[in-house]
Amino acid sequence: MEIRKIYNAMMRQIMAEDPRIVVIDADLGASCGTKDLRKDFPDRAFDVGVAEANMCSLAAGLSSYGFIPFIHTFTPFATRRMFDQITLSVCYAKQNVKIVGADPGICAEVNGGTHMSLEDMALMRTLPDMVVFEPVDAEQFKQALPQIIAHPGPVYIRMFRKELETVFDENYKFDLFTADVIKEGSDLTILASGIMVQECMKALPLLEENGISAEVINVHTLKPFDEKTVIESAKKTGAVLTCENHSLVGGLYSATAEVLAREYPVKMAGIGVADRFGEVGKIPYLKKVMGMTAEDILAKAKTLLGK
Repeated sequence: MEIRKIYNAMMRQIMAEDPRIVVIDADLGASCGTKDLRKDFPDRAFDVGVAEANMCSLAAGLSSYGFIPFIHTFTPFATRRMFDQITLSVCYAKQNVKIVGADPGICAEVNGGTHMSLEDMALMRTLPDMVVFEPVDAEQFKQALPQIIAHPGPVYIRMFRKELETVFDENYKFDLFTADVIKEGSDLTILASGIMVQECMKALPLLEENGISAEVINVHTLKPFDEKTVIESAKKTGAVLTCENHSLVGGLYSATAEVLAREYPVKMAGIGVADRFGEVGKIPYLKKVMGMTAEDILAKAKTLLGK
């Protein structure tokens, strides 16, 4: 099932149980999967039109009265366009607003470079008290929402709208602030987020064929960063490769480098979007253009390890 449909079903259940939850859209309710919530909750589900900055300010005001607003739009509008309102009205004012940015990174596909926000996590992680989260699949998202609501502060959620390949089953136990060790290894630590977790899983057989034992860790929360898990893995393998659907500037690669440079320097490399803008295309094409395929992961790993 599409992630936005799962999100819709969960929000409907949560809103029925918790009168504090408010849903606000900026003319993209159909795209984000929240439009029909207005029928069931006409007093707590709104569309403000193409006015993202006003949406953020409205949400901050509602939060000051004890509500927990979830606001929705595409990632460039959820971050670049209303960054000042998020900074002042939400974070500086210590308001409990949850920001959902849809179609992160290359997932904007045919909407092209204007809608391809490759810097959203970099922006959000600079803000004091902001939690930055990206689910890897439906099961993780299901388990994350209650914890996100329980967290008493702003959260930025990167939401892929369509179907995602399953990584976790019903036995999975989620912790918002702890990264997931998906597979243990001894030669290389691979830190991955979002859709790149699935790509890393595709790369595992290729790595094994080339004699590389990789430890794969899903870093679902970029901020606060799970330093303990990352440092422990780096000490075990001595080499780290990050994989993200984001610019290599300011995202997972940067966060990892900051920690390891301070605590435990090791060989490092990154898979992600180089210092460039996006372009029109479908995800498979864009992964190839940006160097984000399983084959690219293998090649980078071999170079990093000197194989």
